[in-house]
Amino acid sequence: MFKGYVLRCGTLSRWMFRGCRHYSQKCAIQGNEEVSKHVSFIRNFGLLAHIDAGKTTTTERMLYYAGSISSMGEVHHGNTVTDYMEEERLRGITISSVAVTFMWNKHRFNLIDTPGHIDFTMEVEQTLGVLDGVVILLDGSAGVEAQTLTVWRQADRYAIPSVIYVNKMDRRDADFSMCVDSLHIKLGTLPLPVQLPVYESGSGSNFKGVIDLITLDKLIWDISKQGLTYKRIRLDPGEELWKEASCARAKLVEQLADLDDNLAELVIQQESLEFVPSNALMESLRRVTLAKQGVPVLCGSSYKNVGVQSLMDAVIHFLPSPSDCSKHLLNCFGSNLVARAFKVIHDDQKGPVTFFRIFSGKFNKGQKIYNITQGKTEQTGKLMVAFADESEEVSEVDHGNIAAITGLKHTTVGDLVTSNASTASAAQKKLLKLRGVGEKTDTNDLFGISTRIPDPVFFCSIEPPSKSYQLALEHALQELQREDPSLHVSQNEETGQTVLGGMGELHLEIIKNRILSEYKIDVELGDLQIAYKETINNVVKDTHTVNHKIGSSTHSVTVTLSLLPNDSEERELLLLDESPDSAANIAAISFKHLHAVKLGVESAMAHGPKLCCPIVNVQVMLHWLEVGKGTSDTIISASVAQCIRKLLEVDGTHLLEPVMNLQVVTNEQNSSAVLADLSRRRAVIQEMSSRGHSKVFDILAPLSELLGYSTDLRTITSGTASFTLEFHCYQPMSLQDEAKAIKSVTGFV
Repeated sequence: MFKGYVLRCGTLSRWMFRGCRHYSQKCAIQGNEEVSKHVSFIRNFGLLAHIDAGKTTTTERMLYYAGSISSMGEVHHGNTVTDYMEEERLRGITISSVAVTFMWNKHRFNLIDTPGHIDFTMEVEQTLGVLDGVVILLDGSAGVEAQTLTVWRQADRYAIPSVIYVNKMDRRDADFSMCVDSLHIKLGTLPLPVQLPVYESGSGSNFKGVIDLITLDKLIWDISKQGLTYKRIRLDPGEELWKEASCARAKLVEQLADLDDNLAELVIQQESLEFVPSNALMESLRRVTLAKQGVPVLCGSSYKNVGVQSLMDAVIHFLPSPSDCSKHLLNCFGSNLVARAFKVIHDDQKGPVTFFRIFSGKFNKGQKIYNITQGKTEQTGKLMVAFADESEEVSEVDHGNIAAITGLKHTTVGDLVTSNASTASAAQKKLLKLRGVGEKTDTNDLFGISTRIPDPVFFCSIEPPSKSYQLALEHALQELQREDPSLHVSQNEETGQTVLGGMGELHLEIIKNRILSEYKIDVELGDLQIAYKETINNVVKDTHTVNHKIGSSTHSVTVTLSLLPNDSEERELLLLDESPDSAANIAAISFKHLHAVKLGVESAMAHGPKLCCPIVNVQVMLHWLEVGKGTSDTIISASVAQCIRKLLEVDGTHLLEPVMNLQVVTNEQNSSAVLADLSRRRAVIQEMSSRGHSKVFDILAPLSELLGYSTDLRTITSGTASFTLEFHCYQPMSLQDEAKAIKSVTGFV
């Protein structure tokens, strides 16, 4: 049996850091110039998880072991580095994604800690477009939860390689095997466990380390020293754990050999699964992970300071560097600057601070940039490397990294920037040629930079305490909307009220509290309203004629349109009739007039006749258009909108309501009461399962029936149950429920 030896964790000297929040960017970034200039030594990754899975705690441990902070904060103490907003510290949750940069084992980590609550899913969405890899955390006692599935789908949509970290293995009800099984069943991926938990006796609070299946070593952390050191002990073939670890390693090799031809050849040559070298197994795991054929699974307990260093090593070994991520942006821009904005915050001293991921070239302090998305040139101010709410000013940031820039007035989340307009034009032409697409292709679609902004599910009015605060409130909402694109701000034309649209009750409540604490405006929110939508069931067609005289000129339009129900996601709003009867007329329509028609269609579809809700799942087909000489484009748009409104009133619309995916976790004693309460909320139970001594209910329920559900559930279960909520779909309402909804919104049927 080999003697254990001690590893000292972190690459920076402990004496260099005095305060918990003090951070030396020069040591982290400039202390190893040779390393930081090699893109292969950079890891841009994010932490994603269900709420309360331990993302912020894990981030805090990473910073501590890397030497970036001198003591660890705790979420429940409100003193962590990444949860720096007042609302985050009061509530103990992450609201805004935060970037930190630090060094670990000669690699530069650009880490983004993201929120776990569904109300702030936009923070996750806008971050994923700039990440190369993600670490997805699981609660060791719960496995894959509702929001875990959501963030997994988001990462999968961006084709981002992942590593799974099963956290909270110190809990008595933690079950590593259950977590691994849930990854396969619920996420539909191939989990590849590279570690097994080690317990002194029994389980739970006796968790002390892990078995590394790649090397067959046992890693035991020194809890008395806050996990700063751990022992790596070679497993003895005579040990009880040897057989379990050997079988698990052989299964891992077999799974990888089925996916990786290089490893399969090595196994065939050796005629055994047992003698595969550790380095060959590591390389195979990296290839499989980057190809998204499987997911390495590690375990630990961040709160108990066990397993975090091996997780950071796994980020180096298995997640890609910027050079591993072949993006078409690099090809068409060459060595010129191209960067994408993924976050905007407003600082009292610095003003707006915009965060960029640099894909190629470099950012220099004070340089001019061209915003490709908006077609504007802007002057940058300070150039910084971020560490949560603190930063270090630098003269340049090279490609593959994340930079924070002040002074930008127009750039917002999702915008792509480069050095100048000519570079952007040359890149666009090159990409058009490579793809073989037309010149009219939208720039965002061409470069693949479109950000998916979810529709709001709640609305409420917002009022300042007096008219003297109106301008200040408008300024505050502009800044908040720039930071958070999922916050919708609009004006009600009938009442003149400002209306907020958000992702949930918590979302709008935090917006209100931020306006009060950060902008000192004591605003009032109106009652929450559900974001209903309207649609049609039947095909309707009609012709509308307008003759309008303005002064000495006459404006005339004759338009024939039909409305077509269509619930597919990928569809054009406006269709052109190409039948023999209409083809000649449609072909003669000028681009100017066609643009006016599109504006009229968009205007009419924004407000339905029943509750002024947006019209969805409907396409408009243009059959005929006659425009008199001298007719203005405004008259054309108005005529089209009038024709559509007439068609909607003739056929009639029906309401669609948002349906939510609700997951409730409660103890067995209260499960009957919870189900009884759900039955009166028009809930449909999808699945019931057990999780230790708890019952888990997966339910579909209308959002209108879930207002105030948090308070009701606490009352029913004496505060012992928890739930998560996320948008599922829109579905038609019955006539009775529709009448009830109309009465609740308008006050009458």
